[in-house]
Amino acid sequence: MRRFMRLIHTGLLLAMIAPLAAPLAAETVAPEAVVQAQFDAYNAHDIDAFMATYASDAEIYEYPAKLLMNGAEQIADFYASKRFNDPRLHGTIAKRIVMGEVVIDHEQIVLTHPEGPGRLEAVAIYEVRAGKIQKVTLIRGRKSLDAPAQN
Repeated sequence: MRRFMRLIHTGLLLAMIAPLAAPLAAETVAPEAVVQAQFDAYNAHDIDAFMATYASDAEIYEYPAKLLMNGAEQIADFYASKRFNDPRLHGTIAKRIVMGEVVIDHEQIVLTHPEGPGRLEAVAIYEVRAGKIQKVTLIRGRKSLDAPAQN
């Protein structure tokens, strides 16, 4: 009987603590791991995995402070319709800096511009809170077009 009561007591204690532990578990995810998961999903064109890394109220800005997208719905709509439908889309990270909740990536992106196939250099500044990307600031760099194929 004593053992049974101890099990019940332990179960009740765990039931009371579990809701408090869930936010702590999310906060223990390293910001770099969140951004890497987002980047891997970007390269896989996996909108569900990509959006799983973003907070529902995330914002994406063009440097210095031009709001481009506000909220998960706008972010998902843009990437599903304007990026992940491009079979050429693929990014590589030239350099990554991590400081606390901030991850800064210097990225090289292969994609199809409106003018044709090409590349884009960019810097993305990710702010991660509670295991989710809360804010991204994009600095667009050099844009280039690939040379036409020789026949």
